[in-house]
Amino acid sequence: MAACAAPGPGHSPEEPFDPYEPTNRKIHEFNRSLDRAVIRPAGRGYSNFLPDDIETLIGRFAFNLSLPGSIVNNILQGNGRGATEDTYRFVVNSTMGLGGFFDPATELGMPEATDADFGETLYVWGVREGGYVELPLLGPSTERAAWGKVVDVFTNPLTYALDSPENYYGTVASVSSRLSDRGRFSDTIDSILYESADSYAQARSLYLQNRRFELGQGREGSYLDPYDATYGTADDPYDLPTGSYGDPYDE
Repeated sequence: MAACAAPGPGHSPEEPFDPYEPTNRKIHEFNRSLDRAVIRPAGRGYSNFLPDDIETLIGRFAFNLSLPGSIVNNILQGNGRGATEDTYRFVVNSTMGLGGFFDPATELGMPEATDADFGETLYVWGVREGGYVELPLLGPSTERAAWGKVVDVFTNPLTYALDSPENYYGTVASVSSRLSDRGRFSDTIDSILYESADSYAQARSLYLQNRRFELGQGREGSYLDPYDATYGTADDPYDLPTGSYGDPYDE
């Protein structure tokens, strides 16, 4: 994780850090081809076949099963409040909500789930963002987020608490939820992948802005620039005060 790439001193803060762009573009074209041939038609068919209410139930079920992983990550981040709130939400929705198919926690006015992941945990621990990468099947990411995805496979306690085949329910529900999203938001996704002048650059820009927004929790001034720990001189364009939001797209 400490080997996450860092930009050189001549790299403009207004440009995304993408040292693997040639390889990333090849993977992007592979992902587009796979989407066009398999995922898009499967998502549309899935969404057209299932009623909207059923899709919503499956999405809720998948998200509820991911909450134990969020609880673990909140604990690793030292976020006791987030861990407690997610625990209450998981217990309420797993019991009153019949395994998470319904969402009584929201109806009762409980706080929204934190949706914490290990990539966020690494950010809290001070691991730099690293270079932008596009992963086969999974799409846009960063080096830090990619490592987080790997660890998240092992951080959900339900994986170890449930016997087979019950421990695969979360994976199946998650895949179903992703197909549902691909069908529901088909027009938006198609406009990025197939109607943009440069779909790779468009997807990269949207991902980086959205991910950094998530890490800052939507509050201006709460985002620590990912390169701040790498450079220590006042003259460095990446040396920002702690708490500043160094969005390279903010012109």
